[in-house]
Amino acid sequence: MTRSNAREIAMHISFEIGVNPMPAPELIEVVFDKEYYKSLAGECEVYTDYPNEKQLEYIRHLALGIGEHAVELDSYIEKYAKGWRVGRISRVAVAIMRIAMFEVMYMPEIPNGAAINEAVELCKKYEEPDTVSFVNGILGSFVRGEMQFESETRPEN
Repeated sequence: MTRSNAREIAMHISFEIGVNPMPAPELIEVVFDKEYYKSLAGECEVYTDYPNEKQLEYIRHLALGIGEHAVELDSYIEKYAKGWRVGRISRVAVAIMRIAMFEVMYMPEIPNGAAINEAVELCKKYEEPDTVSFVNGILGSFVRGEMQFESETRPEN
């Protein structure tokens, strides 16, 4: 499984956390139950390979971190979406932006450019071209506006 596939699974979980009343840790456990996970392969090819321990940790870290920081991440989305409330933006696009912003802010081992590029590529798979441009613009503005002095402004985990 590639990091891109792991990121896509994290996006699915992030999306689901937003619409499912089940607590995030429980939802993650359900998704990674081997039989349930195997059943998802028929719906989406990213579930073909079960993640190894490192990939599982990455997905859990993203999904739980996004759940914990959703209000903060949404405030950045609204700040840079100028005139758009999170509720008016596609839930998939929001889930994708949350992942990229979380990686930029809380995962210093992932370069900002890689986080944005992966988000744009993921967005191309699920959204229309206008939404892809919108997401790219928001993420670019976010990095330029919030991470100017990256080494000085990264929050501690």
